[in-house]
Amino acid sequence: MKPVKSVKLGGIEVAVWENSSKEGNKFFTTTIDRNYKVGENWKKTNSLRNEDLPKAILALQEAYHFVSLKDA
Repeated sequence: MKPVKSVKLGGIEVAVWENSSKEGNKFFTTTIDRNYKVGENWKKTNSLRNEDLPKAILALQEAYHFVSLKDA
């Protein structure tokens, strides 16, 4: 399953997912991850450092704008 929208800023990635309720109503959920490299391997965490917060805010604002337009 792929997100309907993905916003990447540096190591921060916000993904918007489209879901359906049992009644068939569409709604969106959002996830946030920080990607980082350990040696040759990429890892993901949902724990953010202080310096990640400005990027997270911008990415979340873009995701919110996307969802707001879809819900309109």
